[in-house]
Amino acid sequence: MRSGRALRQAAPVDRELISRIAHTDHPIKAPLDDGSVRRLLARGIPRDDARVLDLGCGTAEWLLRALQTHPRLHAEGVDISEQALAQADRAASRLGVRDRLVLHQRPAADFTPTEPFDLVLSVGAAHAFGGLLPTLAAAREHLAPGGRVLIGDGIWEREPSPEAVEMLGDFADLATTVDRVVADGWTPVDGHVSTRRELDDYEWSCWGTLASWALDRPADPDAPQALETANARRSEWLRVYRDTWGFVTLILRRTAD
Repeated sequence: MRSGRALRQAAPVDRELISRIAHTDHPIKAPLDDGSVRRLLARGIPRDDARVLDLGCGTAEWLLRALQTHPRLHAEGVDISEQALAQADRAASRLGVRDRLVLHQRPAADFTPTEPFDLVLSVGAAHAFGGLLPTLAAAREHLAPGGRVLIGDGIWEREPSPEAVEMLGDFADLATTVDRVVADGWTPVDGHVSTRRELDDYEWSCWGTLASWALDRPADPDAPQALETANARRSEWLRVYRDTWGFVTLILRRTAD
């Protein structure tokens, strides 16, 4: 789910269940399409035998894709969700990459590795650290010399309404976001700003999938709340932040390594 944004619901319902259902058809839990993910991984992974870490990996979709395209790569993922990690474990076994993937169930901020990593990922998980710069500070602790960070977070593409800021968080525009990253000791070597199509596809997929799940299961006790949540979230997107909120994914290297 997008960084800086808690999962607001129209009625009490299991937050993890809602997220899992909503992302069934969009397993990358950020507004990026498959082509953008492939390009960013290709630019971010420095060599075929790299060590890759994902802080807040969820179902480890980024790591699974990296492992499939780099047969000597080793990866580790950190997340607090037992269900998400179990799903990642099953997917890794099904894809034949389980022997190169280590999963840790714990808060990403508490993770202490035994070796540094060539690429540290954290896309849409900055809320776990308290923001973009604290996330980069955590990534820095795990990064090998010459390594790279692939990080994704929200931005404002236009001046937001007070309601949008309250709902999503205190982001900055693209230029200011990059300036803050550079001032923190990082140099962008590549990046991607999610397109309008990627942003819209993500929202339509999440709330359409959740609504369809509820409509297909009228007898399920969670169905009415799931449908109410889908309708409320779609309305928030269309009425509050669709024209102002965006998403940037950056590939960074330490300026002084």
